[in-house]
Amino acid sequence: MARNLAEIEALFEQPFFDLLYEAHSVHRQHFDPADIQISTLLSIKTGGCPEDCGYCPQSRRHTTGVEDEPLLTTAEVVEAAKAAKARGASRFCMGAAWRGPKDADVRAVAEMVRAVSALGLETCATLGMLREGQAEKLADAGLDYYNHNIDTSRTHYGQVIHTREFEDRLATLSRVRKAGLKVCCGGIVGMGESRRDRAGLIAELSAMDPPPESVPINLLVRVKGTPLADQPSLEPLEFVRTIAIARVCLPASRVRLSAGREEMSDELQALCFFAGANSLFAGDKLLTTPNPAAAADSALFKALGLRALVA
Repeated sequence: MARNLAEIEALFEQPFFDLLYEAHSVHRQHFDPADIQISTLLSIKTGGCPEDCGYCPQSRRHTTGVEDEPLLTTAEVVEAAKAAKARGASRFCMGAAWRGPKDADVRAVAEMVRAVSALGLETCATLGMLREGQAEKLADAGLDYYNHNIDTSRTHYGQVIHTREFEDRLATLSRVRKAGLKVCCGGIVGMGESRRDRAGLIAELSAMDPPPESVPINLLVRVKGTPLADQPSLEPLEFVRTIAIARVCLPASRVRLSAGREEMSDELQALCFFAGANSLFAGDKLLTTPNPAAAADSALFKALGLRALVA
């Protein structure tokens, strides 16, 4: 059942351990707490994006040193997918720095989707805004998930992005659902938003009918040259609270630790897993930003008694 903004704000005000207990209890009702779904994210088209998202090093409006590169070939993507599967990933996500794909781009990505699916991996794509008919072409190719984050609350959105509207995000998500694809949708915290904004982000996700099957919660990676490069760090326990509340409000969704894990201690990640996170991105990079090494993740899983879901 969807939670309204006031209810979610009240969850944020709960004593920390009461909130964690509630979140962990909800988590155990819906999932085996030892199972972690592993995804790998590959940038199949890097740089040159015309959007002005304040957090993104791939925007051509920001000076970050990220070059505009051509679309990878299907063969290059397949090799990366094989390596991801060998490292324990069960889902392979393909991201392109576009405002939205052209029809020729969709055909090229559809070929990649077919090839990756043939390896026995779940597939996900994040290509920007979709026009009518494009989601159906991706679904026909066998795509499992489409990722399109709403990023933050409606009220804070305009302080981060100016080149498209919050409603544009929802329009793409509607097309994805209409095409029968599963939805991967979450946001980014630590972008200068208030606690009310974090509650608003989760309220928007909770109100989706049905809610997203996969909910990535990103901690801002502050990249030099982006407008948010000097943003103060979010207090770690506030991040854990956000994960816990996402679990309470989205009980059947997989909540993913996404960007920002490179800056998280093992202890912080352990609290997030206890609070209901049961998915993560593995691999040395998340598009263009660093991510913990596979050996570090393996050691953490062993210490915590967690196991990766098998593809």
